[in-house]
Amino acid sequence: MGELTTSIQYLPGVGPKRAALLTRELGVQTIGELIRIYPFRYIDRSRIYKIAELRADMTGVQVCATVLRAEMPSPKRLSVWVGDGSGEMEMVFFSGIKWNVERLRKGARFLFYGKPAEFNGRLNMVHPEIDPAPAEGEQPQGTLTGVYPSTEKLKNGGVTGKVMCRLMASALALALPEVEETLPEYVLRDNGLVPLRYALQNIHFPKDQYVLSKASMRLKFEELFLLQLSLLKQKFITSRAGTGIPLPKVGEPFNACYRALPYELTGAQKRVIHEIRDDLKSGAQMNRLLQGDVGSGKTMVAVLSCLIAIGNGYQACIMAPTEVLARQHYNNISKYLAPTGVRVELLTGSTTQKVRREIHAALEDGSLGILVGTHALLEDNVRFKALALAVIDEQHRFGVDQRAKLWAKGAGGLPPHVLVMTATPIPRTLAMTLYGDLDVSIIDEMPPGRKPVQSMLITPSKRSALYGFMRKEIAAGRQVFVVYPLIFESEKLDLQNLQNGFEDIVRAFPLPDYKVAIVHGQQSAEEKNFNMDAFVAGRANILVSTTVIEVGVDVPNASVMVIESAQRFGLSQLHQLRGRVGRGAEKSYCIFVADYKTSKEARQRLELMCSTEDGFVIAEEDMKMRGPGDLEGTQQSGLPINLNIASLARDGLLLQQARAYALKVLEADPSLQLGCNALLVAELRKGKYDIKDYSKIS
Repeated sequence: MGELTTSIQYLPGVGPKRAALLTRELGVQTIGELIRIYPFRYIDRSRIYKIAELRADMTGVQVCATVLRAEMPSPKRLSVWVGDGSGEMEMVFFSGIKWNVERLRKGARFLFYGKPAEFNGRLNMVHPEIDPAPAEGEQPQGTLTGVYPSTEKLKNGGVTGKVMCRLMASALALALPEVEETLPEYVLRDNGLVPLRYALQNIHFPKDQYVLSKASMRLKFEELFLLQLSLLKQKFITSRAGTGIPLPKVGEPFNACYRALPYELTGAQKRVIHEIRDDLKSGAQMNRLLQGDVGSGKTMVAVLSCLIAIGNGYQACIMAPTEVLARQHYNNISKYLAPTGVRVELLTGSTTQKVRREIHAALEDGSLGILVGTHALLEDNVRFKALALAVIDEQHRFGVDQRAKLWAKGAGGLPPHVLVMTATPIPRTLAMTLYGDLDVSIIDEMPPGRKPVQSMLITPSKRSALYGFMRKEIAAGRQVFVVYPLIFESEKLDLQNLQNGFEDIVRAFPLPDYKVAIVHGQQSAEEKNFNMDAFVAGRANILVSTTVIEVGVDVPNASVMVIESAQRFGLSQLHQLRGRVGRGAEKSYCIFVADYKTSKEARQRLELMCSTEDGFVIAEEDMKMRGPGDLEGTQQSGLPINLNIASLARDGLLLQQARAYALKVLEADPSLQLGCNALLVAELRKGKYDIKDYSKIS
């Protein structure tokens, strides 16, 4: 294994200085790591275009042309005019001027490769790559040239695209003979995969599209298959242990609640309840993720699930990430439970000692059926008589240790069944990765009668018209959310921030005709709750806030959501915020205010928001536009695993194929003990596929 583990500084053309640069910028230290940096696109240098065929919207093209004349309109700009019989175009240089004047002599022919652009109505290419022209009648070599990830620092340090290709060729020549296969022969055969050495050679230097597709398929499948194998192996161990609290019957509390519902459940809600019911009576521990768009009725499903536990003589708890959301769940659940006689209580950080003592006693004697709360549920002195089901809302906001404490509270030393709920629509491919060892249920149907929210995109120049519209809605008895991305002035980000915004709103909506409340993360819990309660109770017309109201706040009377500097938010976050309105009987509106300097990509995101309310469509598009690492907007810290070549946004079908095959392998050999799976065990031991456990179950 000598060459694979050799430092990159010993590659020809690298040395200590460049090695340090490559390590810093690309995270590679050895030759073995370098050959696992793959091109992200390829330049097809086999085709020569005529100048007359070029358009400014093309990416990289190649022309074979003769130098006609050279001009220097200024000391720092060289214009070289070339022609190929079909037309003329300008090649522009801002550096290397002396060298280019000497080699680009009138009458000489070259291959010029670059991106065509339009300037003053004429086509040009800035700093094209230049190679000798092929002989008359000869085509250039048909090769696909890889384009590698790069940074400004790499380019400034002399590691250009051409240099990177040279280094990769040297690295492969040295290390490829040492590369050992990572997948068993039967895996390659069943999935039609090429050997690893072939894949590595042809991902870097493919001679045509066919070999490139075979190499790419092999390397992507390997990553996705090993990732799913790592996740599902854990699930197999857990589920086959059969350590679940059996809940065989539905029970009278469930039936009483169901009979008293003032509306029919949607088909999606019924389907999900059946899935949960099957899990609960199976004898194995349930680990299920419930995805549902804002307002799709997840809480109702959670309540009915809790009542199954109670009908079997056990208790349940519902844990929410904030006090506001926990209190809201408690208020809603109390109404649903009225016909059942089941006792429900709320436990948060601000619960008084007297009430705490009463709750603790009722939990331990079993008279308290459902406990709703925040992190306070995890305290050591919160002891259940017989906890069988834990429902966790927006679970990505809880840490691993916190969840472990909850599992330890299960009845008879067994972990409780777990239902994880999220209103953040997660693309299916990402859910299979982040929550690979959870079963996924999706409520993909909205309750009848929920009115669509009308969304629009405006610039700050329309602010006076916006304020006029807000006054009209308030006069009709409605309320308004105004959300900002920042709390305090930032020198780096020229944004309308919360403090200035609050002052503007108070000036535009003065007392006594209007009341404005403000909520943000820097306030004490008491202050936050006081202001939020004022808005929920209707004592304030306008709530100015940061994204603390993103999750779960339910104010049916609020009909307008204004999002300032909307270009700063991710799509999923915008979708969550928009879900705060449209919860009552009145027509509702969401207005995205985007700064004048909004980028093209951000504008596309906001236009997508105006075109659809389907959270899953938005989540899929968000992942395609931004990549999977930033789906939660500014707060998400990226994917729990680094994939070198596979993309969760683009390789969804391959991920499903890899997952299905991983299941097949584990069904035949759950703990991978058979000799034919020794290579898989060796790969998993390397730790690359140890995903940050998002499901945190048992």
